[in-house]
Amino acid sequence: MLDQATIAVIKSTIPLLESAGPALTQHFYQRMFSHNPELKDIFNLAHQRSGGQPLALFNAVAAYAKNIDNLGALSGAVERIAHKHTGFLIQPEQYHIVGSHLLATLKELGGSAVTDEVLDAWGKAYGVLASIFIGRESEIYQEKAQQPGGWQGTRPFIIREKRKESELITSFVLAPADGEAVLSFKPGQYLSIQLNHPDLEYQEIRQYSLSDAPNGRDYRISVKREPEGQASNLLHDVLQVGDEVALMPPTGDFFLQTDARTPVVLLSAGVGLTPMLSMLNQLLTKGHEADIRWLHACEHGALHAFNEEIRDKSRQHANLESRVWYREPQVQDEQGKDYDFAGMLNIEQVSGLIPANANFYFCGPIAFMKSVKGQLSDLGVSADKMHYEVFGPHQDF
Repeated sequence: MLDQATIAVIKSTIPLLESAGPALTQHFYQRMFSHNPELKDIFNLAHQRSGGQPLALFNAVAAYAKNIDNLGALSGAVERIAHKHTGFLIQPEQYHIVGSHLLATLKELGGSAVTDEVLDAWGKAYGVLASIFIGRESEIYQEKAQQPGGWQGTRPFIIREKRKESELITSFVLAPADGEAVLSFKPGQYLSIQLNHPDLEYQEIRQYSLSDAPNGRDYRISVKREPEGQASNLLHDVLQVGDEVALMPPTGDFFLQTDARTPVVLLSAGVGLTPMLSMLNQLLTKGHEADIRWLHACEHGALHAFNEEIRDKSRQHANLESRVWYREPQVQDEQGKDYDFAGMLNIEQVSGLIPANANFYFCGPIAFMKSVKGQLSDLGVSADKMHYEVFGPHQDF
């Protein structure tokens, strides 16, 4: 625990942090990669270039400073980040590296305002936070290794199937090279894949939502091709059936939590349908008793993955209703068959289909999720009924 004097010093630095803004964490990452280039094999450098990761880290640092005397308020963020870290195989010794560069960044950017007293306080505060993460991550590593089919670190998997789902999305079924069972997971969670290939400048680690229900034999991910995405383009264009990849155990703090008598509404846009599909398949496999609603939005038919599969499931299960929005339908897209509505997803258009007391799960671009959250709030849905996943660096909205 931190003493009151240390807490007071940390709180006094909040204006300094806010005046520096994300420039603080941009400097931190540049410094760290300059002194410890081996960490480029862990971090997603695309998120560095976009500014998403520095912004996410700045928000986390600022939130820590503001809640330094009430760390319980950060429990949700700690759990989310700890799961992310285990997907990158973060180890305790790496916290020392990060801490040293964080303190050096404060000194270099803060100038005379960052006294020895400030550095000492932040050193203590960082130590407390690091110990919290190290402890929780150790628990997660052990939990994954001890469960049936589990493991710690990486495990070799073979691409058993590769199937194009749309112009941009391709599915990969990954089976363990040793032929043994695989760890189960909670629908909504993701899988970390470690890629080492001559086409890549650095080792790349990416996290992709699992897109099918757990079966104990293999995993399926459905990957969107990103225009500048080194990992996604390698998967789409280079890796083929029979090739080997390394996987970390599935993890994540976003997952389906419901009982058989509670209605579920799954909302997605674009590739955000992947965790929703895992949830849907699990609900149907387990014989969910209550109503299920599948609401999906995408640009047009050529980019619509799993269209026929969802419509088939709707015909087979009386409690499942599906509705689709195309933002810009193309000439070949047939309304009533391929999609139901033109434009953006509008929940009011299907208000009669929304069951009372439902749990809502949604995933997609940030703008889409902001819109969905706003629409649900306007309909009187309470925050505890809304659950969502952000791909990439976390953002609050």
